[in-house]
Amino acid sequence: MPEISPFAAIRFNGKKFSGGLSDVLAPPYDVLSEAEKSALLSRHSRNIVAVDLPHVPPKSVGPPEAYERSGRFLHEWLEDGTLVRDPEPAIYVYHQVFAHEGRPYTRRMYIARVRITAFSEGAVLPHEKTFGGPKEDRLALMKTTRCNLSPIFGIYPDPNHTVDGALEGVVQRTPDAQGTLDGVQNLIWMVTDGSIVRRVVDAMASVKVFIADGHHRYETALKYRDEVVAAGNLPEDHPARFVMFVLASMDDPGCLILPYHRVLLQVSMDQVLEAWRPGIDVVEAVRRDLTLHEGCTGRELHLRFTSRTKLATLEPTECAAWQTLDTAYIHRYLIEELLSKRGSGSEVKIAYVKSRQEAVRTAKAEVGVAVLVRPTQMDQLRAVSESGGVMPQKSTYFHPKLATGLTIHPLY
Repeated sequence: MPEISPFAAIRFNGKKFSGGLSDVLAPPYDVLSEAEKSALLSRHSRNIVAVDLPHVPPKSVGPPEAYERSGRFLHEWLEDGTLVRDPEPAIYVYHQVFAHEGRPYTRRMYIARVRITAFSEGAVLPHEKTFGGPKEDRLALMKTTRCNLSPIFGIYPDPNHTVDGALEGVVQRTPDAQGTLDGVQNLIWMVTDGSIVRRVVDAMASVKVFIADGHHRYETALKYRDEVVAAGNLPEDHPARFVMFVLASMDDPGCLILPYHRVLLQVSMDQVLEAWRPGIDVVEAVRRDLTLHEGCTGRELHLRFTSRTKLATLEPTECAAWQTLDTAYIHRYLIEELLSKRGSGSEVKIAYVKSRQEAVRTAKAEVGVAVLVRPTQMDQLRAVSESGGVMPQKSTYFHPKLATGLTIHPLY
């Protein structure tokens, strides 16, 4: 089971940002473009993105000087007091307050370090595949900064709300830090009380942690640890044996999974329907498994999957939970088997977008078809992960994204 422990974080100095941290926080590095990075830096030259995103896009390793610059910035900010290190180890209660579809939510989380273990050990489990290029970028940054700059997002089962119960008294006082990013309020409370920390650690000792977001960062931390261990003796409590996590309960009503919609580029609705005919029926909206929207005409149709058992034939080694996924049916059967092989005869180009409105706009701009999917359910994610499987790309979108810049985990 996962080993959770407090750490003395590096944080932005509240005395220098008395109005809050809004101008120095950033979204996760891997969702930002060069223009978005520039916009953040125009708000404040010491926005965390200056350190956390040295190379755009971060899909492959960049020039060495980019990472050296990040290391230099971090050192300078520590020297001049922009950043300070907390005097004692803590866990950090982290709440995000936001609205979705007109409803208010609070996602209740906390930040701690988790001992790095191989996925095969079963304490920390993935649900998505990773790719080499992004890991090379993060490893180069980790080596020059010797820090975890942005947290991994992990979720865990807690049906009895044991962890939230241990922390509920903490959030009655004024937050130690706060900032608003993209309309989401981010609140932090520092917890150094040993009895509270122990209750959280004990509660986590009997659960598994599932990576919701940050698979590349976790595997990078594993590689970094192995390289440091290989270079010499590394004590069991050395910070490089741990990685920073934001942890949220799967049972928290604020822990929302939204869908990633797909847009099939440069195809018509009729082409898609003809290719998909063996695997779908057109139905009324209440019976739909997905909705198609044609960009150039605005036509919409609701579809029902009719051949889910095909997945067992196409991918017999995948677990039963994987074969229930809408995204598995869409990608492995409808797109790969029907549209690519039997329809267009070539690989289909796909864009992934986070909202229906963006999917419709993209379908119109790219003369394509938006595939509007249902969200993956939390129990599906858990079942696939525990079975050793991984979901198709972009099967989950945890909303909202975590803020980067609230805590930094030093590896020294």
